[in-house]
Order: sequence, then structure tokens, then C-alpha cells
Amino acid sequence: MNDASDSSAQTVRLDLWLWAARFFKTRSLAKHAIETGKIDVGGQRAKPSRAVRVGDALRIARLEEVFEVEVLALSDTRGPASVAQGLYAESEASRLVREQARGLRIAERTGYRAPETKPDKRARRLIRALGDIDAL
Repeated sequence: MNDASDSSAQTVRLDLWLWAARFFKTRSLAKHAIETGKIDVGGQRAKPSRAVRVGDALRIARLEEVFEVEVLALSDTRGPASVAQGLYAESEASRLVREQARGLRIAERTGYRAPETKPDKRARRLIRALGDIDAL
């Protein structure tokens, strides 16, 4: 295929574009996400070999985050993050929803403090004893 700088590039495979745009670390992870229905193109499920064109609307679900992006440019090579961010434009509504969800996850974790050290022998016995009480 052609590089994003080449004006004759008209389509790129969906899994390849997701990898080049740095939504996934490997093409196989991108392919798996597409096959499990986490990627929609124009509101419809797609196959990894689907051709992506400039102007396509994608909905990408990755872990707890959902991105709604529009394809601005095509590339089949993975480059630096600054170049990858130029391949798409995320909608303002999508960005706000992601920020609110991130804030909610942070708020849920407040008050929890991870232990500084591993439990010692006495603490492990107490933890096991508490576990036995819960089983009753």
C-alpha cells in the first residue's frame, strides 16, 4: 500500500490503519478487536480486511474507553505518535465522555491506599482466618 504522504492512497485495511493510528500495539490485537465487535465503521461491524477511506466514522472500544473518530488521513506504516494523531479527529462529545468516565474511575479509587509492604506471617494468618469466616 501507499504511505499517508502519497496522494494516490485511497484505501487501507482497517486493522492496518488502527495499528498505524496507534489504537493498538499490534495488528493482531487490532484484528482481534475487530473480530470481537469492538470496532464499528459507520455504525456497522466490520471485518479486518475492510477498506478504510478518508471521512469514515469509526467507533473504537478499547478497555473502558470508547473513541468516536473520523478518518482524516490514511497510512499503512506506524510512525511517531504526533503523526498518528494526525490520521484522525476525535469528536468533542467522545472526548468529554471519556474524560468524565476517567474522572469517575479516579473518584471510585479515592480512599483506597495500597499497602506499603507485603503482609507478614501474622497478617497472612489473619487474612486466611477472615476468609474462612466469609465462607460460612
